[in-house]
Amino acid sequence: MAEFVLYQRDYCHLCDQALAVLAQARAPDFDSVWVDDSAELAARYGTRVPVLRDLRNGRELDWPFDAGQVSHWLAEVV
Repeated sequence: MAEFVLYQRDYCHLCDQALAVLAQARAPDFDSVWVDDSAELAARYGTRVPVLRDLRNGRELDWPFDAGQVSHWLAEVV
């Protein structure tokens, strides 16, 4: 299981951009979770997606973010 999750929606151009940014930042493996598959997740993340979440400590990085911000966020250990 990956330590990170990217919450996203189907047909979301911002989510597509976030995937490109994560690739540019050479982010470690992450799981993709579509918030539309869960009423609870849709309520929590519906207007915030894409959101990158660290499952180890619950930290979240909301869009918009760039490769530098992702790298810095990944380097932070709380």
